[in-house]
Amino acid sequence: MSPDEVDAALAARGLRWRRDGQALVKEHRAGGFPAAVDYSNRVASVAETAGHHPDILIQWRTVTLRLWTHSAGGITQRDLEVAEEIDALTGPGEPAGPV
Repeated sequence: MSPDEVDAALAARGLRWRRDGQALVKEHRAGGFPAAVDYSNRVASVAETAGHHPDILIQWRTVTLRLWTHSAGGITQRDLEVAEEIDALTGPGEPAGPV
């Protein structure tokens, strides 16, 4: 997908991700380190079910996710679908990126 297509898809779907080069990036701020690990575990469950796995970085209470299709060398529709599933993990009262 072109950068313009990605940006348009993110806006149209209301996703809480941003494009960073050839990847989608989301930062999630949790209540503390245990909550950040719990969120990461929930992301891992979604990713495992989808068979599409983001890079996950935990820094104290901030979780940074990077998602792209390695075999395509960039962002695909599948990345947007998984990003949407991951966004569903954070409810309206829960903090979400960007932080």
